[in-house]
Amino acid sequence: MEKNGIYSEVLDLIKSKSILKRDIFELTIKRFADLKSELAEIAEELRKDIAEADTRLEVSYKDLGKFYCQLTIAGDTLLFHMHTNVFKFAKDSYYWKSGYLQEDERRGYCGTIQVYNFLADSFRFNREGDIGYMVARLFLNYENHFFVEGKSELRYLFNDFVNSKLSKKCLRKIVYEVIKGSLEFDLYSPNYRDIDEITVRDARVLKDVVSLKTGKRLGFQFSSDPNVIQS
Repeated sequence: MEKNGIYSEVLDLIKSKSILKRDIFELTIKRFADLKSELAEIAEELRKDIAEADTRLEVSYKDLGKFYCQLTIAGDTLLFHMHTNVFKFAKDSYYWKSGYLQEDERRGYCGTIQVYNFLADSFRFNREGDIGYMVARLFLNYENHFFVEGKSELRYLFNDFVNSKLSKKCLRKIVYEVIKGSLEFDLYSPNYRDIDEITVRDARVLKDVVSLKTGKRLGFQFSSDPNVIQS
């Protein structure tokens, strides 16, 4: 078979796009490992100081595998998840209007790390129906440039995609902002009408675990761009 025509096109795509995605994936893994290291250190620092104030409050860090880890601070648990896929900004996204991406289309491909906020009791009592909320989403390209979507403070503090490079120092700042934002929002009480009836099965479950479906309502939304990324 002659190696030209469609064969050459496929080979070029593999050399350009597939290798690029692999590079981004591996860089994201490295930065996620850095994040885990920072989370472990932060947990240890906070554990010592919080214990001096009140030994009843839990502070713990758990490594849940290559792409997951968990940080619990008092009544909140933060789940950090690295997505295994690489994404590209949609063509109609405002990000493409920047000279930074226009100069090199490869910069528009990113790995992502997502952070979800749960009530600590949701895990402690195995309440599988409880709700968690995404509080932050970090985008990282092959040049180690990054930005963060999330609560307004996070977006404004970490939105310089053109100039910002992800370091351990940046990761630590992001973690503290995520913790601060999560602790500032309290438990949302469900509407009375949503919980005024339970089944016999629910009643039996209540004997072993507090199973009322709960979650926190966090008053924010992500970027107004409805097509930030596409697979």
